[in-house]
Amino acid sequence: MSTALSAVVLLAVVAVAGFLFLRRAHLLYRVVRLGKPAGRTGEVGRRARAEATIVLGQRKLLQRLGPGLMHAFIFWGFLVLFPTIVMAFLAAVDRDWTLPWLGHQGWFFLVVDVFCMLVLVGVAAGFLIRKVQRPARFEGSHLGEADLILGLIALIVTTLLLWHATQIALGLNEWPAGWSPVSNALSGLFGDGETTEALERVFVWLHVLTILGFLVYLPYSKHLHIATAGINVWFGRTRAPGRLEPLDFEVEDEASLRLGSGTLVDMTWKQMLDTMSCTECGRCQDVCPAWATGKALSPKLLIMGLRDRLFAEGPAVLAGGEPTPLVPGAVTDEVVWDCVTCGACVRECPVSIEHVDHIVDLRRQLVMAEARFPAEAEPMLRDVGRSSNPWGKAQSERASWADGLDVRVLEPGDPAPEILYWVGCAASFDERARATARATASLMLKAGLDVAILGPRESCTGDPARRMGDEYTFQTQAQKNVATLDDAGVTRVVTSCPHCFNTLGNEYPDFGGSYEVTHHSELLSELIRDGRLDPPAGTDAITYHDSCYLARHNDVLAAPREIVSRIGRPLEMARSGKRTFCCGAGGAHMWMEERGSAINEARVREAAETGAGTLAVACPFCTMMLDDGVKQSGEELRVADVAVLLAEALDRS
Repeated sequence: MSTALSAVVLLAVVAVAGFLFLRRAHLLYRVVRLGKPAGRTGEVGRRARAEATIVLGQRKLLQRLGPGLMHAFIFWGFLVLFPTIVMAFLAAVDRDWTLPWLGHQGWFFLVVDVFCMLVLVGVAAGFLIRKVQRPARFEGSHLGEADLILGLIALIVTTLLLWHATQIALGLNEWPAGWSPVSNALSGLFGDGETTEALERVFVWLHVLTILGFLVYLPYSKHLHIATAGINVWFGRTRAPGRLEPLDFEVEDEASLRLGSGTLVDMTWKQMLDTMSCTECGRCQDVCPAWATGKALSPKLLIMGLRDRLFAEGPAVLAGGEPTPLVPGAVTDEVVWDCVTCGACVRECPVSIEHVDHIVDLRRQLVMAEARFPAEAEPMLRDVGRSSNPWGKAQSERASWADGLDVRVLEPGDPAPEILYWVGCAASFDERARATARATASLMLKAGLDVAILGPRESCTGDPARRMGDEYTFQTQAQKNVATLDDAGVTRVVTSCPHCFNTLGNEYPDFGGSYEVTHHSELLSELIRDGRLDPPAGTDAITYHDSCYLARHNDVLAAPREIVSRIGRPLEMARSGKRTFCCGAGGAHMWMEERGSAINEARVREAAETGAGTLAVACPFCTMMLDDGVKQSGEELRVADVAVLLAEALDRS
């Protein structure tokens, strides 16, 4: 084939492939544009760091070294091999054409051979994992399409090596053959005659056509993430993981009021991009406490269901059609209510999908627009709005836990304290959690701190209502509490509840409330380091349970462990730190019935396996849930807050 004819054929093929790719890409872009606004601009430095570490560095994937290296070899390989695509396109027109300078560098072709082999190792590992190991996390994934993708990748790399081998056999290589050990070895399979000349053309054209076919296939397939994942990571959240985006109830145009995700056009454009970026790797499913205990929710299948609805209805909606409800059309009610908002899925996701935000938006629509939610949660929502706490207790009882303690109750007009102790509803009204409040307050007083509480003026932060989907009740509570705190002149808040800690510190700034918020474990460990509390060393075996809203959502890991290591002999559970396993209370599940196996019992069994006699916690909800789990499972464990254990150690000294 002459150079001119080759150029015409290549241009025609590229034009067809480019047209098919761009037509589909433009359609998907228009579908994403249907989504509601999402504030994901600014903070370029953080976004660039995420791109460098998560995308280029493959940081999240490498948390699982074996599968991570498999994917990294393939990803890094294609980055390194990109110039060879240009070289192949040039050589398809004229076999003597190549890139200036780079096409003559032996070191570059050594790198090419090395990364070709690494890609093939990655492909082989991928097939081994999917066909031999067959981990449960792939349940529900499109494995057939994954096999096709791996096959195409292997074909691209193999044809590249064989093309280079025939070039060397024919003496067409512009680089020293010794720098290409793999291609040079393969060149021995070929002679220098007409057959090899024909094979050289076959391999370079097959290489080019496979690349173009791969390009066309991607936007039509379930593996669109190859094109969108990097974009999704760039627009990932840059603020605290535990924060939810507020809804705007003050819009002038009622038609613009958004009450979560009812149909696909109610989703934000970032949520739509999330669905297109799912790799179906199942890492989220693998760590989900709901899925692990036999419930319907799989974060992976949730996102896949939303993506399928987006692909199915998006073009029709663009043409003027009406979208249908996401629940139960794309996602069942059961799936929506199974989530404990622990965030394990979000942390594991290698492409920055925000599963919890999707679920909360689905709940918002069901609760606020349709009044459709589990019946057993109705009293909690009613009591938060009516009684200012989810237990429905009288506010006059809020400070009764402090009877006998010299704790100042802050009255209107009183001078602001050094520290306001935000007790929280659980520690105010539940007998087991009250022990934490008493211990925390007594320790702060023992250390000589100026501390006060709001007593009846303290109101539920609104966290359980918000996670349940009742954003309106949450915002009402937030505005009321911010007004109270500001009126009292409060600047520093200490709280024992990780949910209050997260809401006050990460979500109240959206409503004008900016305070220095400290978890009680952080304050107590600081007082120990400063010598203001000096407990004796202990030898009892203690295993510490990380609260999801403390460790994973807010990076508080060291402080409670410092307390445990000071008063006992710490033993870590198999899942700890940011990979902790939920107690089962989050996402308003404290007030919902649980289907399937109990999450709290699963966690208690894991704690018992350490051989510890004490299960330390730093959250009142964890105290209640794990204490119930101990009773239900029959394990011999004592559940106690780190503050309680510290106070007891000091009493013994």
